[in-house]
Amino acid sequence: MTEADASAAATAATAAGPEDRPERAARRKPSRLHTRFRQGRRRLFRSRFALSTAARLAYGWLRFVGWTQRRVPECSAAERRMRENHPSIVAFWHGQHLLAPFFRPADLRFVALLSKNVDAEVNAWVVRKFGIDTVRGSGGREQGRVLEKGGARALIALRRRVAEGSNAFMIADISKATAREAGLGVVTLARITGRPIIPSAAVTSRRLVLARTWDRTTIPLPFGRMAIVMGEPIFVPADADEAVMEAKRQEVTRAIEAANRQVAALADGKRAR
Repeated sequence: MTEADASAAATAATAAGPEDRPERAARRKPSRLHTRFRQGRRRLFRSRFALSTAARLAYGWLRFVGWTQRRVPECSAAERRMRENHPSIVAFWHGQHLLAPFFRPADLRFVALLSKNVDAEVNAWVVRKFGIDTVRGSGGREQGRVLEKGGARALIALRRRVAEGSNAFMIADISKATAREAGLGVVTLARITGRPIIPSAAVTSRRLVLARTWDRTTIPLPFGRMAIVMGEPIFVPADADEAVMEAKRQEVTRAIEAANRQVAALADGKRAR
């Protein structure tokens, strides 16, 4: 190769785009130090100290937010619906769980279904501080998945607690799946307990919506108006077959979505569409 050819080859290699070069960037592995740093950071954020600190901060924040809210007059209708259907299954979407403690009349007993994963530890601690018992487990959108991840044991535990007179808080949609689409877990609980599902929603007029989260998590902010809506109760027959269960699942989805539209209009002082 002549000097000119070598110079031309070097120039071409320098000018080549990513598609012309070896995939060195893709093949480049993180350094051992970087990997250890990431692992250490993950362990730190999931340590007992970190989770306890986060839970205390979340509890304090929610107490402060709740104390500064003015409840719209329609909230009394939500409380009346709960008392008329006690015990019931209060169903709402992911992303609104931060306001769950404010759904309830203080003199009624409640139990909440929470995931078994580490990330739910903060939620469990906060919920218990608000005087709400917890059952750990999860349910699925399809019948078979209801039995996974401790779902069957969780539903049995919830059925027992409801029979003893506790209302059940249950997030209706499935974590990291399709947001705002009810799963069969909440419908199954209604079928085996004979108690109604109350489609519910709560929101504050001042709020921060985390648009990049899968469920558009809504963080309530202080010094606003809080609205709570509870729709018409939905009963599931004890002998419901697969077709009826699917129809009820879709009915719950539509009802919680309607409650969300209404609650946003009430909190924001607008007319619901």
